[in-house]
Amino acid sequence: MASNEPRGFNEPVIRRSRLREMRPTVLKLRGRRQRPLRLFATPLLLLYGFAALIGLGGLLLALPVSSAGGEFTPWRDAFFTSTSAATVTGLTVVSTADHWSAFGKGVIFALMLMGGIGFMGFATFLLTLVGQRTTLSGQMLIRDTLGGDRIGGVVALLRRIVIVVIGIYALGMALIFWQMSSEFSTGDALWQSAFLSVSSFNNAGLTILPHTDSLEGINSKFPILVFVGGLIILGGIGWSVIVDMYRRRRFSRFTLDTKMIITTSIFLWIAGGLVFFLAEYSNNATIGSLDIPEKSGIALFHSVSGRTAGLTSTNFSEIRDFTKLFFIGLMFIGGGAGSVAGGIKVGTFAVIAATVLSSIRGRSQTEAFGREIPRAQVYRAVTVAILGGGLIFIISLALTFTEEAGHFAFLDMLFEAVSAFGTTGLSMGIAPILTLWGKIMLMALMILGRLGPLALALALIPQEEGVVYRYAEESIRIG
Repeated sequence: MASNEPRGFNEPVIRRSRLREMRPTVLKLRGRRQRPLRLFATPLLLLYGFAALIGLGGLLLALPVSSAGGEFTPWRDAFFTSTSAATVTGLTVVSTADHWSAFGKGVIFALMLMGGIGFMGFATFLLTLVGQRTTLSGQMLIRDTLGGDRIGGVVALLRRIVIVVIGIYALGMALIFWQMSSEFSTGDALWQSAFLSVSSFNNAGLTILPHTDSLEGINSKFPILVFVGGLIILGGIGWSVIVDMYRRRRFSRFTLDTKMIITTSIFLWIAGGLVFFLAEYSNNATIGSLDIPEKSGIALFHSVSGRTAGLTSTNFSEIRDFTKLFFIGLMFIGGGAGSVAGGIKVGTFAVIAATVLSSIRGRSQTEAFGREIPRAQVYRAVTVAILGGGLIFIISLALTFTEEAGHFAFLDMLFEAVSAFGTTGLSMGIAPILTLWGKIMLMALMILGRLGPLALALALIPQEEGVVYRYAEESIRIG
C-alpha cells in the first residue's frame, strides 16, 4: 500500500495507478451493431437465380404461342411445368407431347438444360453479374454440389463439365437416333432423340413421344431402354465418381467416396430390380403378361430410372403397394452427390448405413473399406436425412388437409411427395387433379429437393461461431 512517509533506499513502492492501466479499455459505440447482410449470401443467390429461371419459364409457357391449341395455359399449370422442368423432376399436370406447341417444348427443353448441369453455370454467372465475390462457404457449397475435389478452380471445373456434358448429349442423341430413325422423319427423329438424350442424362423424366406416357410406346425397342438407362446412370452417379473412375480405373485405388457410392448404387439397383420383378411378376397391368427376359430387363430399367429419373416403360401407376413403398425409399435416397439427381444422396445413405453396421460390430467410430469416416460427416449425413424426412412428413400431412378427405390414398400422396422431393417424377397420376394448394406444396418440394436440405440450412441459419469449450460427457440410456 502506498504511503506519504519518508522511505528508505530499498523500500518497495506500489503504485495503484498501475492497476488502472492494466484494466481493459472499453469503447462505447453509438448506433446499431453492423451485421453482415445475409440476403445476398451465396446459397440464397442460387435460390434467387433458380426462382428467376422458374418464373421466366412459367411466363413463357403461359403464353398462347406455347400451347398447341393457341390458347393461354392456366398459370398453375404453366408454373408447375416450369418448376418440374427446371428442377429436372418430370412431374406433369398436362401432357408434354400433346398440350405444348413446338415453342413450348423448346422452352421446356431449355429449362431442362439450365436446370441440370447448366444451372450451376447460370448461378456462377449470376454471382459475377451482381459483383459479389464468392465466399469460402459459397465455394464449398458449389464444390460439394459439383463434386469437385478442391475448393479453388470452380470456374475451370464448370467449363470442363459443360464440355463433357455436351459430348454425352451428342453421343446419347446419336444412339437414340439410330433406333428412332425408322419410326419418324429425319427432322422429327433428331428432335425426339435430342430431347430424350437431355432428359435422360439430366434425370428429368420428360418425353415428347406422341400418343404415349413416358417410354411405354417403345417397349419393343429394347436398345433404347439400354441407352436411356446408361445416360441415367451417368447423370445420376456424380461427377467426382466419374472422374475418379476415369483416372484410377481400379477399384482398390478409388477414393472411399467412390467405393461407397459404387457399391451402394449397385446394391440399390439389384435390390430395386428384384423387388419390382417379384412384386409385379403376376401383375398383368405392369409386366405380368411378358416373358421372363422382358420382365427382368424392364424390372432392372425401372430400378435404375425409378430412383432418380422417373422414365417408365410400363403403366407405373398400377404397381402394387409393396412396390410403391419400396420405391418411396429409393426415391428418397436419390442419386450421387454432385449429380443432377435429387434426394438425400447415395453418399448420405451410405454413411448412415456404415454407421449402423459399425455400431452393430461394437465400433465406437464409423468405418468402411478400412477407413474411418469423420464424425462431422456422420452428423452431416444424419442431419440431411432427418431434415429431408421431416420436410416430407410435414408436406404429406398437409396434403391430407388440403385435398378432399378419402379422395386419395395416403400412400399415393406420400409417393407423390417423395417423388417431388427426390426430383424423380414418378407419379400415381394424382398431380393433375390436386388442388392449387396441393400443387404449390409439390412445387416447393421440387425446389427444396433440387437445392438440397443442406444448402437451405446454410442459407438460413446464422454463421457459426467458434466454440472454445466443451461440456462434460454424460451417458443416457438407449434401448
